[in-house]
Amino acid sequence: MRNSLSLLIIMALASGAAIAEPQQRTKVHRIGYLASASALGTPEEAFRQGLRELGYVEGKNIAIEYRFAMGKEDRLHGLAADLARLKVDVIVAPSTLDAVAAQQATRTIPIVMALSSDPVGTRLVRSLARPGGNITGLTTLSPELNGKRLELLKEVLPRLSRVAVLWNAASPEKALEFEEAQVAARSLRVPLQSLEVRGAKDFESAFRAATRERTGALLTLTDALTISQLSRIAELAAKSRLAAIFSEREFVDAGGLLSYGPSSADLSRRAAIYVDKILKGAKPGDLPVEQPTRFELVINLKTAKKIGLTIPPELLIRADKVIK
Repeated sequence: MRNSLSLLIIMALASGAAIAEPQQRTKVHRIGYLASASALGTPEEAFRQGLRELGYVEGKNIAIEYRFAMGKEDRLHGLAADLARLKVDVIVAPSTLDAVAAQQATRTIPIVMALSSDPVGTRLVRSLARPGGNITGLTTLSPELNGKRLELLKEVLPRLSRVAVLWNAASPEKALEFEEAQVAARSLRVPLQSLEVRGAKDFESAFRAATRERTGALLTLTDALTISQLSRIAELAAKSRLAAIFSEREFVDAGGLLSYGPSSADLSRRAAIYVDKILKGAKPGDLPVEQPTRFELVINLKTAKKIGLTIPPELLIRADKVIK
């Protein structure tokens, strides 16, 4: 009897150990998320959805360390250094600015960018095909698309004589993008008016300058600063009766007139695929930077009516979404 009881105890312990062993082997990967933004939003939720589709569950096999700069770019480097000290398995950096801060903090931890406008021009990667180093991800192709956005403005306003460009002059990336927008504008024979901002206090004066020059349209170069002020920009553009075009549909949802560009939610969701590959052993320098494949044109007819503008029917037909 005693031998039988001992045997049962040994079997129970062995069974418990067999159950516990796989649980102990389940590794929880730590993902750092570094963003200039203020809090969780559409891109972050799309990224998390992408992870869930790949079988990752927060608290079970992944843990995400979020670091938000709250729109204050000077905080990014400290937050990036914090993630590097934690030795996370990979850092996700949505924008070029975020990716630059992450890369300056570490040359060994893999970095995945989701919404970088020009990773080659800003020297984050050597090339899209062979990025090299510890960074890869996705690009929005913003510099190339600004020419298309200017063409759309000319469709809306055939007699367009000048376009104001609102951009963050404190960002080297946006300075490069503005220069490339000028090249596209020259080919279209549309002069540009530079509206430089460096902080929230500069927007009112920037729009007053556009009004003084009797500018008819506005192109906004998107970054953390302009995104943090998107509702205000849409409101000021409507108040100034400017036909405004943006790269992100969120501006149009907030009252802007037009947006044309890749879906930020789609790119953020696809960033999870890069994270998955890296966690499974791929080297970021060997993973080509992916270009967007889906572009969407969004038009806000309520705003068009508000500023006294008629959108051409042929443009409405091509729109992916029309806000009425």
